[in-house]
Amino acid sequence: MAQFFAVAACRTLPHRRQVRILITNDDGVNARGLKLLESVARKFTDDIWIVAPTEEQSGAGHSLTLTTPVRLRRHDERRFSVTGTPTDAVMLALAHIMKDCPPDVILSGINRGANLAEDVTYSGTVSAAMEGALAGVRSIALSQAYSREGMGDTVPFAAAEVWAERVLGPLLEFDSGARTLININFPAMAPDEVKGIRTCRQGLRDYGRLRIVQRTDPRGYDYYWFGLGPVVETPGHSTDLEAISDGYVSVSPLHLDLTHEPSLERLHERFAAAP
Repeated sequence: MAQFFAVAACRTLPHRRQVRILITNDDGVNARGLKLLESVARKFTDDIWIVAPTEEQSGAGHSLTLTTPVRLRRHDERRFSVTGTPTDAVMLALAHIMKDCPPDVILSGINRGANLAEDVTYSGTVSAAMEGALAGVRSIALSQAYSREGMGDTVPFAAAEVWAERVLGPLLEFDSGARTLININFPAMAPDEVKGIRTCRQGLRDYGRLRIVQRTDPRGYDYYWFGLGPVVETPGHSTDLEAISDGYVSVSPLHLDLTHEPSLERLHERFAAAP
């Protein structure tokens, strides 16, 4: 039975030091994708810790809980759930649960649904990896795209199940640089139809594809659902959007320095010339 948590000891494994992996997500500690990611990670190491939100936190982005208490629940020696966001989970893992034995790598996912293009700014999955990158830990986000034929609990993870080990192998010890992370997406198709792995840049959709569905509840009050229209492709098929559409696993390096360098010099000139 799960019990409320007091700090666990970080005992060293009896055999040779292995890579230590922290797994988290935004779909919740009991999500299918997290269980799949754990099984894949165990092909590389036995030193695995899980700290994930208690409930689904999709769309939470890089939010942090500040106005309500966050509770931590221990399910076994190295498995915990957090009543907060993915960012809360990573912070508690790094600063509290694993403070004496920090992870070498953070894996976030495998998300139910793709995190492509500007999705990364909304995604709790990617944001958990962002928090790891800010802390100086190699961090990787993984997401499984799905078609309209497979939704909810029927979303197939077959492509991720077969291809996750292949894509993670070269990345677990890859140094992507300070404050950077890797964003991986698996296409919505059978594993044997996947064409391979493509490294690519982050795409950007047309904001005009946003759809808002308005309805009225039984008491006469309006409420709204947010939805998205068709994806707009970019020339050259050089982004994560096209990689997934073309049948590849997409691998995109992202960095957290949001400074726009071309504007920096122009702003300097503007203010230098100001009276």
